[in-house]
Amino acid sequence: MSPAELHADSIVIDGLIIAKWNRELFEDMRKGGLTMANCTVSVWEGFQATVDSICKSQKLMRENSDLVMPVRTTADIRKAKEIGKTGILFGFQNAHAYEDQIGYVEVFKQLGVGIVQMCYNTQNLVGTGCYERDGGLSGFGREIVAEMNRVGVMCDLSHVGSKTSEEVILESKKPVCYSHCLPSGLKEHPRNKSDEELKFIADHGGFVGVTMFAPFLAKGIDSTIDDYAEAIEYTMNIVGEDAIGIGTDFTQGHGQDFFEYLTHDKGYARRLTSFGKIINPLGIRTVGEFPNLTETLLKRGHSERVVRKIMGENWVNVLKDVWGE
Repeated sequence: MSPAELHADSIVIDGLIIAKWNRELFEDMRKGGLTMANCTVSVWEGFQATVDSICKSQKLMRENSDLVMPVRTTADIRKAKEIGKTGILFGFQNAHAYEDQIGYVEVFKQLGVGIVQMCYNTQNLVGTGCYERDGGLSGFGREIVAEMNRVGVMCDLSHVGSKTSEEVILESKKPVCYSHCLPSGLKEHPRNKSDEELKFIADHGGFVGVTMFAPFLAKGIDSTIDDYAEAIEYTMNIVGEDAIGIGTDFTQGHGQDFFEYLTHDKGYARRLTSFGKIINPLGIRTVGEFPNLTETLLKRGHSERVVRKIMGENWVNVLKDVWGE
C-alpha cells in the first residue's frame, strides 16, 4: 500500500486532544482520517462544571453528527471507521470532578467518560501531580482506582507524580496508561517519563501514548515530525511494539488565556510552569496533517503491521481490556 492508502485503511486513534471544540476541529479530524480521539472535558472543574462541559460537548456533537459520533465501546470505534466519522471519547485530565464521591465514577462512565487522569500537575484527593512533592496514592485514591476498574474507566498517569503513578500501576487490576507523554531520555522535564518509569508501566501491562507537545520535545518549537517519530521510536524500544500509541495533546484553536488557565494550580492560583511559545512540530501542526505521521513512520523503515499498531490498533486492544468487553 502507499502511505495514503495505509492511513485510509488503518484505525487512527489520538489518545489525547484538548483542542478548541468547534466544527472546524471536527472537519480537520476528518481531513486527518482520525477514527477516534480521547477529548478532554474536564481539567480543573468540579462535578457540576464538568457535567455542564459534557452537556455542551454532547450538543455540539449532535449538531455535527455528520462528522462525529460518541464512543462508549471498541465496537463504536470500529463503527466510526466503517461509516467514515470520528468517534469522540470523553476523558478527564484530573480526577477532581469525582470530588469525594466514589459513586461519581459510575455516573460519569454512564455519560461516556472512559479514561480519567488521576491528577493534573498538583495534589488532589486521589494523589499527587508531577509538579509537587509526591505523597503517593491516598487511601481514597485506592478506592477510586478499584471503582474505575469495576466500571471500566482507564487510569491515566500522564501528569501524575512518579510515586503516585507507581502505586496506581501496582494497585490497578486493569491496564493503566500514560496517554500523552515523552521520554526524559530525550529531554529532562517534570512532565517527561524516565526509561525506568516507561519500562515499569509496560512490564505491568500498561500502555504509553507519545505526545508531540513542543515544550517537552528536545528541540522545542523547532521540532519536526521526524523528531516526533524519533520520540515514538525511543519509547517503543523500551515498551515494545504492542504497548505504544499516539497521544498528541493537540491544543489547536486555543489562545494564551487557555494556557494561563492550564498552567496555574486549580486554574487560577499559583503558577506551576510557563510553556512559552507553542508551535507543533513541522509536518503535523494540525490534526488534518495526521496522514503525514503514517508516511513518516513508513519512510523511517517501520513495517505496515507495526505502523497500524502505533496509529491505533494498540489503543483498541488496551481499551477493550480496560472496558471489559
